[in-house]
Amino acid sequence: MARKEELARIWERTLDYLFNQRPAFERDGAHGYKPGLDTAIALDKLYNEPHRRFRSIHIAGTNGKGSTAHMLASCLQQCGYRVGLFTSPHLIDFRERIRVNGRKISRNFVMKWVSDYQKKNISFIQPSFFELTSAMAFDYFATRNVNVAIIETGLGGRLDSTNIITPEMSIITNIGLEHQQFLGDTIEEITREKAGIIKHGQPVIIGRADGVVREVLESEAKRLYSEIKFAQDVPQVLKVQHEGDMLRLTTKDFGIIDCDLTGDYQAENVNTVLTTLKMLKRLKYRIKEKAIQDGFAHVMEYTGLMGRWMKIDDNPLTICDSAHNPPAIELAMRQLRRERYDKIHMVMGFMADKDVNAMLKMLPANASFYFTQAHNSRAMTVNELQQLAAKQGIKSTTYDSVTDALKAARENAGANDLVYVGGSMYVLAELLTAIGYDDHLESRID
Repeated sequence: MARKEELARIWERTLDYLFNQRPAFERDGAHGYKPGLDTAIALDKLYNEPHRRFRSIHIAGTNGKGSTAHMLASCLQQCGYRVGLFTSPHLIDFRERIRVNGRKISRNFVMKWVSDYQKKNISFIQPSFFELTSAMAFDYFATRNVNVAIIETGLGGRLDSTNIITPEMSIITNIGLEHQQFLGDTIEEITREKAGIIKHGQPVIIGRADGVVREVLESEAKRLYSEIKFAQDVPQVLKVQHEGDMLRLTTKDFGIIDCDLTGDYQAENVNTVLTTLKMLKRLKYRIKEKAIQDGFAHVMEYTGLMGRWMKIDDNPLTICDSAHNPPAIELAMRQLRRERYDKIHMVMGFMADKDVNAMLKMLPANASFYFTQAHNSRAMTVNELQQLAAKQGIKSTTYDSVTDALKAARENAGANDLVYVGGSMYVLAELLTAIGYDDHLESRID
């Protein structure tokens, strides 16, 4: 028991060190943003350039990059590959960010890695939380001899610390206005930043792009002699329908695919992944139709993905979703309108640096609202949120915690009502922590 308690204390100290190296964007917003590759390159050299010891696929985009990364990882795992997966943010456990074949990085590896790094006493590097985490992930993937690692950018692309890799392929899911204070004021500037992950002579898959976004991407690909494919041009997904707890997709080259990520918006991500798999097949990857079907059917089980239009209860029907910016909220609300229920109860909280006004305008007018805030310094306070919503004629009640808000919503909901929880990844994180969902999912992966 004493040994277990000591390990728990070391683990907490390790996490404190990681999160407090320098401010972390996810917690501190603009103060935690640190663009540029110099520190990432220095860290990489410190660990003998581990990113050169495995193949990689790089993913950027405004929405859908997390789902796309997990779908692709699930499929490649079932094709027989040892797959590393680096994503952010985590919902419950820091170790969600770094996985091999769905299994989270071990606490022992994280603790030893941080301890060894501290002993190096290299004060001149001064990495951010994300830079240090990226370096850890690359070292872990090299140590675990992964065949391929799927790497999700943190923010942007060109100056993201993950952009030291030379991937076999880049993927950009879609591009919208976001993080203008870091990436640029216009959609053209933001597109150029995200297009920074395109590498000379390496193919790039674009999920969806139109107008000036498409023009900028085509121009960058041409400049870099990179083959560019737009998944929307020759769709792999031909038909979409819901069958029980699965999204059923009729595809051009992969037969009927059932996907356990059931948000309507996932059809676009599936299309992007299937287009990617076609390209990987050209690059001599072993891509098998049956393995792909199995991979899509068990994305959550095989990779540990949480919080994407996820049903957590049937009575009353309770759904949580990760939509946290206007384009994603618009798609989520479109799907809500398709659901059948007598009344809807919405448990919502937002980050203050998002376009909350725009998202509030998209919410159903006839809903009951239960506003809350995550325990995060970037969160909009419930009082600010209530006042902002009142200006749009939205009446609400406020709660100090996500669990209190959810409890009130469920108590007020009738048997045929629907409870929706969303607005922020951090609201989801506190919900899933409270219900112990990660422990349940980890036991299935193990």
